[in-house]
Amino acid sequence: MVTVLDARTSQNASTSNSISIPVLLGTPQVFGQIGLITAGTTTPIRVQMSGIISLQLPLLPALTTVSVTIVRGTQISDPVVFSASSNLDLELLGPQAFNFVAADINVSPPASGQLTYTAFVSSNLLGTVRVGPESFYGIAFTG
Repeated sequence: MVTVLDARTSQNASTSNSISIPVLLGTPQVFGQIGLITAGTTTPIRVQMSGIISLQLPLLPALTTVSVTIVRGTQISDPVVFSASSNLDLELLGPQAFNFVAADINVSPPASGQLTYTAFVSSNLLGTVRVGPESFYGIAFTG
């Protein structure tokens, strides 16, 4: 039997072109964070996550690779549970969406009764811009 413990959404930007945040070179930036309440469980926890982040190529388009990294914790140095990279399409001058689905399986129940996940974005090229939408969702369950 599956028991849902908690579900949360971090919604930074709800619509396309609603923000304009430069992605700094070499510095992963937080674009979503969720805290899932897990108090009272004694069995391993599974967490499923999904999200979207939309980015715009630099003004002088060049091969641009963006990476999304999700950690269990709040710092980029915390345990990585998901990481993926993709090249932005040089033929598309408008926003480009990066969708992802991730999982963290058989997590020991934390003493604090809460699991925190943080989603970061980085780019290999200066001038990449976060334009929205940006959303990060997670659900914790047992069974």
